Amino acid sequence: MEILLSKTNEYLVNLLSKVCFNNIMDKKIYEKITQKKEFSELPKKDVGLAFEKFDKENYCDEEKIKFTRNLLRNVFSGFTSLKLLNIKNKSPAWILNKHLSTRERFEYYEEIYKRIFNGVGKNLSVIDLGAGVNGFSYGFFKKLGFNVCYTAIESMGQLVKLMNCYFLENKLNAKAIYLSLFETGKVKNIIMKEKNLRIVFLFKVIDSLEMLERDYSKKLISEITPLVKKVVVSFATRSMGRRKNFRANRKWLVDFIRNNFFILDDFEFAGERYLVFRETKDL
Repeated sequence: MEILLSKTNEYLVNLLSKVCFNNIMDKKIYEKITQKKEFSELPKKDVGLAFEKFDKENYCDEEKIKFTRNLLRNVFSGFTSLKLLNIKNKSPAWILNKHLSTRERFEYYEEIYKRIFNGVGKNLSVIDLGAGVNGFSYGFFKKLGFNVCYTAIESMGQLVKLMNCYFLENKLNAKAIYLSLFETGKVKNIIMKEKNLRIVFLFKVIDSLEMLERDYSKKLISEITPLVKKVVVSFATRSMGRRKNFRANRKWLVDFIRNNFFILDDFEFAGERYLVFRETKDL
């Protein structure tokens, strides 16, 4: 019996040592991945999900780091001019036009927000998931006469700081929160704290989520839709920065929303399709 206990204890000690070693190695790899400025303020959760895809025996550490960075670049910084990571005293229009996603919708913001806010009151809470720099479009809310309490949830720390600086300087009823969208429980808690009528934005976010975890978009949408009045999902119908249309029409996403929720509106501006929906028809 004593021999058995001794062997068991030895096994547990060895196992614990391996776990500690792996944690140390993971930390070192994370630090190497995030040495580049464009990745330096990404949540460990997102970096970890990207790294998992390449954490295979047939890749050396340098290859794992390289491939992880390439994926993260496609998910995050591919949308963002590096100029946005270190700027001061630029106008909202300048910033919105430096981010690929917001640049393409810039001329249509008023029309887009009119469609989204149709049929609701003037006092709203907007929770913008994966906001990028969309918080700089706050002026369009005011221009249309809406009193919006705006919360941006964003994974790039530099963009969070940029938006919060703008909100503070202009004394806006708005804030940006540094958080991974894969932290579902925390995202839901932020949404539920809002007291006004709630509308969630997911502008050109779905593809990025799917790159890191397949079908996570369905889970996230299913979790948040019962908590709000409207959810707005958008996706590109042509390649960003170009005029070429995609053949893919996100049928899987449209079918999922159509089969599980009630669609209030479906429209397109500047190569971006918007689906506005809620949990049920009679909500």
